[in-house]
Amino acid sequence: MDTAPATPEGQLRRVIDEQPDDSSFEEILKELAFAAMIERGLADSRAGRTISQEEMRKTIESWRK
Repeated sequence: MDTAPATPEGQLRRVIDEQPDDSSFEEILKELAFAAMIERGLADSRAGRTISQEEMRKTIESWRK
């Protein structure tokens, strides 16, 4: 089993290689952006930069006011 490459270039290649051959440029860009968001979220989690579900609920409720 291949693990995620450690370098940014390797990560880009992995995401691109996983796309179907008929993927459009826009679809590939969306997948790359999604992968970047996931990586940022995982890095935040590893660094302890998280909030509870209750805190998130209160934040969302404040947006509705």
